[in-house]
This record gives sequence, C-alpha cells and structure tokens, in this order.
Amino acid sequence: EHLVPLAIDEFPVLFVAAACADGETVVTGAEELRVKESDRLAVMSDGLKALGITHTMQHDGMTIAGRGAGVQAVFSGGEVASHGDHRIAMACAVAGLQADGETIIEDAGAVNKSYPGFYHDLKLLNANVSLPE
Repeated sequence: EHLVPLAIDEFPVLFVAAACADGETVVTGAEELRVKESDRLAVMSDGLKALGITHTMQHDGMTIAGRGAGVQAVFSGGEVASHGDHRIAMACAVAGLQADGETIIEDAGAVNKSYPGFYHDLKLLNANVSLPE
C-alpha cells in the first residue's frame, strides 16, 4: 500500500493488465484514485464491467479476476466513458485490443492531453483502431 502513490496514474492500465494475468489481483490502499480528474476506481469499474471483465470494487481498491493459467484474456467489448481522463481512455483502448467485439470510448480524444500519437501508434502495432474525430 505504501507504493500506491508512486503509481497513481498507472492504475487504470494496471487494472487492465490484471484482467489479462493469471489468477486474481487485489489492490488495496488506493483510495487516492477517487479524488483525481475523475473517481478512477468508479470509472474503471464501470469500464471493466462494460468490457466484460470480472471484478469487485472496494472503497480503497479493486479485486480483478484474471484469466485462467495459459488462457489469453478476451473481453466482450462495449461502450465505456473516459470522463475526459486520458489515462482512462488509453487503458480502455488497450483493453479493447483484447475484446471480441467493438470497443467504443466516449471522449477518446482525451488522450491528446498526454499522448497525441497514441491511436496512430496503436495502428502501427496492427491494432484495428478507428481514430477519434
């Protein structure tokens, strides 16, 4: 828990990585995520739910059920809201790369705040990405 402040901006994508990992990931002591540009715990919980990722949110963190040993994570796809938070938009885009269906990110252009070439770079990795307008 004492390391949480060092990675506060990375937690959205860490939650996605946890969903791709083997076993269960438990994050505690991360209540600071609730007082950033958005309540990142609540927003990521909504996004994970929309993408079909099994998890349970607590007041200070989240428990994320990863995939079974040797099984690659595949999510359902869905519509998620970034709430204007570029970290949320990028994390959900990365999760969308593992989705069976289409992933739509509301306010996907929020990534321009920190990484204007994000979607272009995803396309360079052969990701099937429609660029936001």
